Amino acid sequence: MDDILPSGTVAWKDVRVFLNLYCYPFNVLITGIDYRNLNYGASMHFATIGSNNGHDGLDGRSFLHNPEVINDFAFRAVHVQTIIGKQIVEAYYNRPHHKSYYLGCSTAGRQGTLAALKYADDFDSIVAGAPATDWNHLVGVGGMLARYVGAPNAATSKSFITPALWDNIAAEILQQCDELDGVKDGIITEPDACDFLPEALLCDPHQENSDDCLSPAQVRALRKIYGPLYGTTGELLFPRYDPGTEADGNALLFMSGDVSMYTKGWYKYAIFNDSNYDFSNFSVQDIEFANRINPGGISTFDGDFSRFRDRGGKFLTYHGRRDELIPSGNSKRLYNLISKTLEMPSLDTFYRLFLVPGMNHCHRGPGAGNFGQLGVSTNMKNVSTHNVLLAMVDWVEGAVAPDYLVGTGDDGRERVHCLYPQKSVWDGHSFVCRTDEFSFQVVGKS
Repeated sequence: MDDILPSGTVAWKDVRVFLNLYCYPFNVLITGIDYRNLNYGASMHFATIGSNNGHDGLDGRSFLHNPEVINDFAFRAVHVQTIIGKQIVEAYYNRPHHKSYYLGCSTAGRQGTLAALKYADDFDSIVAGAPATDWNHLVGVGGMLARYVGAPNAATSKSFITPALWDNIAAEILQQCDELDGVKDGIITEPDACDFLPEALLCDPHQENSDDCLSPAQVRALRKIYGPLYGTTGELLFPRYDPGTEADGNALLFMSGDVSMYTKGWYKYAIFNDSNYDFSNFSVQDIEFANRINPGGISTFDGDFSRFRDRGGKFLTYHGRRDELIPSGNSKRLYNLISKTLEMPSLDTFYRLFLVPGMNHCHRGPGAGNFGQLGVSTNMKNVSTHNVLLAMVDWVEGAVAPDYLVGTGDDGRERVHCLYPQKSVWDGHSFVCRTDEFSFQVVGKS
């Protein structure tokens, strides 16, 4: 664990503790601690804490026959580093912290979510981007996507889709769905509205092995890829892979012909405890088994946020609609689970979700995907409308909740990102946030 304690903060009336994590499965970086984001917190004048979550490395080898490492990864490391970090801050500044803030994405988004569920007093504010919630199902879906295109024996599979074909598929999806939002800009604002028809690329019956069209087996594979995953008794296990996500080579993360490192790392070393498992027979039954044993209670799919809500905590989550790792529909699904569990039609008093069109996993992509969520490079404007961390300070300490976020693209263009369940709608001049089908409220301009 490392802390960065800005000396200038000692002159402040109040000391803010900031825990910053950015974790792909299965860790922060191969060296452990993400110093780039530690420095970001310090640059914003927070006393900043970070750790390696109990192990180093980018695969799951540390999990093999090691349940305590799994517990660290699932829930304990963040809680312990928060307790110790606050003690270090108090010793250094000779006063206790005033407020505590959490900022994380991906696996760190899941860990922030679990902190709200399990340790409601740890943080006053949590920003959990693209959270990897419903973990066992999520990581299992990656295995099924690979299986749909023939992994681990793709070389002999009629379903395998080459990188060149994926480029054509991505172009066809944009052709079918880009203008559903009223503007042709290379961004699918609402992937759930895109009913992609892969049959449009079907080869002539006498044409085979082409990089320009699809065989019937490949069409069937795409139908599975762009459909939800259901369990053995017909229940929904996980939302579908978002159309539009496959562009720019993103499809190869899960559908290169091999099983992804994320699925291998969790299922080989934490679920099956078998480093030689080869995924030849990997199936929905294996995903259901993983969720039944749920090592370390890692699933993180529980709607009971009542303790966090009742103690005054504030929770914000964002998710790119072009997320190549975690389908954005999962964040809608979690929102709806919380709403149903707490019997609250709107969660706005303590929980806010922002969906970000055109943003990849946590950042990047063709959309306006920079709003202070991930390092100094994403902090395009140091104001609360454009910086999610500053927006949370306003919410926690000034009772001013963010009704929208303004993102900035790498090209400098801005777009308003809407508070769920509002919809981002093109009004002929810019994107606005519409509250329902018949009326809309302009909260900003793109």
